[in-house]
Amino acid sequence: SEPIFLSLFFHRSLDTTRALHPIEAAYYHQPHLKGRQDYGHQILAVMLVCNGKIFNYEMILYDKSKSKIQLVRDIADKLPTVPTSSYFLCDSWYTSIDVIESFIKKGFYTIGALRTNRILYPKGIRSKASEIAQTLKPSDTSLVTVGGREFYIWRYEGKLNGIENAVVLLSYPEKAFGNPKALRAFLSTDVSLSVGETLSYYTGRWPIEIFFRQCKDKLALDGYQIRSAQGIKRYWLLMSLAHFMCAVGTGRFCSFETGYHEICDTIQLEKYRYLFQCAKESNDFDSFMKFVV
Repeated sequence: SEPIFLSLFFHRSLDTTRALHPIEAAYYHQPHLKGRQDYGHQILAVMLVCNGKIFNYEMILYDKSKSKIQLVRDIADKLPTVPTSSYFLCDSWYTSIDVIESFIKKGFYTIGALRTNRILYPKGIRSKASEIAQTLKPSDTSLVTVGGREFYIWRYEGKLNGIENAVVLLSYPEKAFGNPKALRAFLSTDVSLSVGETLSYYTGRWPIEIFFRQCKDKLALDGYQIRSAQGIKRYWLLMSLAHFMCAVGTGRFCSFETGYHEICDTIQLEKYRYLFQCAKESNDFDSFMKFVV
């Protein structure tokens, strides 16, 4: 009965600018937080989250053969129809009508960030979200707590261009009300959710960044040395399996970090047991070395 959340994230896996030998399927791309281009791979990761459990559903090597919007639509088309209430969580790049309709066909509502230049129709008047925000007073909003922080939220339910009915939330942090740079907008196609539920659900997309950090720190995502595109995809598959085994392979579901350390401790213990057994069956150092080697 718990909702299922599906989240997408484009990630730069490896900067190969200084590689001595060519690596397949690498190209120049512009990271959002850098002032220069990198040469490397981009991964589209599809993550599933349910009841606190995080799983990597698919990793795709983005090769520019199709647009990112079309790639996301293709992912939606391949999904099975979900048995419970489910939500596609995304940033403002993917709150387009084409993507939303693709996920609706599979039973997924969409909750995502929205550009503040999107057109709304409060009381039938065509206005940009940013223009509406400039007219708001604190008394027009509700003060909502999300993740320990408070936000002023204005709720709109109605028509958007291409969407017959949806909820849009305009949000300011409590101490930055009226600051245009602090304005954030969010869209939900599930109009039955409360403001708090919508924002709480949206924060469920952040564990995907934790997944990438764990894979970089522990599973060599930013350090593999493979030249062929097929080999890279196989590595990503094995990496995803290793991440999954750390979460479920200890006989219970646990966090990746907990499972990783337990499995590492088990492997180390098995090494000590093997060395101890070899020592028991050896009469001198030379015979011990024969067993070990």
